[in-house]
Amino acid sequence: MIHVNRHILPNGLRIVHSEDKTTKMVCLNLLYDVGARDEESGHTGFAHLFEHLMFGGSVHIPDYDTPVQNAGGENNAWTNNDITNYYITLPYQNAETAFWLESDRMLSLDFNQRSLDIQKNVVIEEFKQRNLNQPYGDASHLLREMAYETHPYRWPTIGKDISHISNATIEEVKDFFYRFYAPNNAILAVTGHISFEETIRLATKWFAPIPSRKVKKRDLPKEKAQTSLRRQTVERNVPVDVLYMAFHMYNRFRPEYYHCDLITDILSNGRSSRFNRYLVQELKIFSTIDAYISGSIDEGLLFITGKPAEGISLSSAETYVWNELFKLKDALVSDDELEKVKNKYESEQIFNNLNYLNIAANLAYFELLGKAEDINLEVERYRSVTAKDIQDTANQVFVPENCNILYYKAAQ
Repeated sequence: MIHVNRHILPNGLRIVHSEDKTTKMVCLNLLYDVGARDEESGHTGFAHLFEHLMFGGSVHIPDYDTPVQNAGGENNAWTNNDITNYYITLPYQNAETAFWLESDRMLSLDFNQRSLDIQKNVVIEEFKQRNLNQPYGDASHLLREMAYETHPYRWPTIGKDISHISNATIEEVKDFFYRFYAPNNAILAVTGHISFEETIRLATKWFAPIPSRKVKKRDLPKEKAQTSLRRQTVERNVPVDVLYMAFHMYNRFRPEYYHCDLITDILSNGRSSRFNRYLVQELKIFSTIDAYISGSIDEGLLFITGKPAEGISLSSAETYVWNELFKLKDALVSDDELEKVKNKYESEQIFNNLNYLNIAANLAYFELLGKAEDINLEVERYRSVTAKDIQDTANQVFVPENCNILYYKAAQ
């Protein structure tokens, strides 16, 4: 059981805290409630661009990394379609350095053309390396555009088009910052060797002077239910063919979210999973195959991705996948099979939450979803899923009219 303390500053910054005296380190995890879903269709990739810009110097601190290194710390950040997350770890004696650094860049970045140009070039190169020049790199773009017609999940975090980043102006960047990077749109999670009293003292000293900002209430277009199977075939200069299937699934607040997550574990988590046991080892239809969920807060996708074995066509491979999905729909999974994936999940959670850094990120995320204390309920939510739940959800999700299929073929 993780004990959680909480406090809200007058400017709206939510603080969650959990002390861990077994480490001599402190972690500050700052989650901003902004991701790629908050972008406009003609200006995508901004949340990810800010992941980089936030390290380019703030209003009073021209260089972020040097003070971190001098204090014996480490830092990093990541962005997805829902959130932007920054974290920094330091020895407990130097914890105030983290509060100082994070508060200054929340107050304001040092907006200048040189910094913007540098970070734009970094992101553009990343776009080219990961999505344009890497084999199968555009698969995410293709699948999202096929699966979503109105919701901004239709573009990946890196952005829809490289020109959206290359054309970004200082004025657009400033506008994005002041709309979203605000104390009343952030959650500060503090863990490790620091008391709650000291956390509040330092947070009040460094973050309380930052004014709250007008953060527009999120009002995203709701994706209409898909009513027919969507298919696309592309040919690229890649080594082998790959089959991609994407099914619409439930949002993070629905119980069926947990059903879908366990379904993907039943299908592909470990050598004894169904896909690996039947389609890879016994029938040799695939050389590799995986199933996973996007983990999105709004209605996300359940993906199946596989490389057919030599001599197996994509259409034949697809048929075998459907056969396995029909088995889930037609018969209850055994108690042993369901218990196995639940045990795996529980053990992963236990190990994950032994680390103060992971706890900080998880506390911030669960606070965003509802309240940080729900971190202690997650295992039981998975434990409560029944075989009938799995079957019912499989019957709702694994239907052709809910599916998007991409044949990614190696050019002849």
